[in-house]
Formats: sequence, structure tokens, C-alpha cells
Amino acid sequence: MKKVTFIIFFLFISGVSNSFAQSTGATSTKLLIDKKTNCQIRYYYYPNLQAYFDLLKNVFYYQENGSWNISETLPKNYGGYSLYKMNHVSIRDYDDDEPYKNLDTHKKLYPFNFRGTKM
Repeated sequence: MKKVTFIIFFLFISGVSNSFAQSTGATSTKLLIDKKTNCQIRYYYYPNLQAYFDLLKNVFYYQENGSWNISETLPKNYGGYSLYKMNHVSIRDYDDDEPYKNLDTHKKLYPFNFRGTKM
């Protein structure tokens, strides 16, 4: 009976320590710092989507029906857009929690590109 109790206890402890390691690992992301602005390079801006990706939280910020949403994935109406092939821009002058407040500025600095190639 002691062996069974020990095995159950061991499995429980390993599961708890593993889940703790996974949950703390995501928050320890080390972001690069832009030396000119002294901001973390935390966001990618996708000009063709007018959306952002947060490297710290691993979520997208995008507009839908006039309001900003936060999600780990883009909605289906963004389908067909390859995040890896299409262009994105590293935002180097903002590292707060609401990058979409600078959308008008980013639209001017990084205009929509019909070909979708890197800028």
C-alpha cells in the first residue's frame, strides 16, 4: 500500500511542478530593447490587416465591427493571410498595453501593400 501511495504522490508532485514551470515560462519572455527609444520591441504591426501581435502575451489585437478584440488567433474572416510570408513591422517606440491607440500613425508610416511583400 505504501508503494501505491508513494507513486500517486510522486505523480501528483511531478504534474504540479510541470504545470508551474509551464505557466511561469510564458511570462519570462525576454524582449529586445530599442536603444534609441528605450522601449521593448513588443509588437508586430501587420499593415495589410491593420492588426497587431503582442510578443509578450502571444495574442493578436484586431478590429471587428468597429471594436478592438484580443485573441490568440485571428478570426476566420482574416483567412488566407499568411502571417509568415506577408509583411509585418516591429513597433519600436511603444511598449504599453494598447498598441491600437497608435493605428493612425502606423497606417501613415507603414501603408497597405497590395503585393504583401516585406517592406
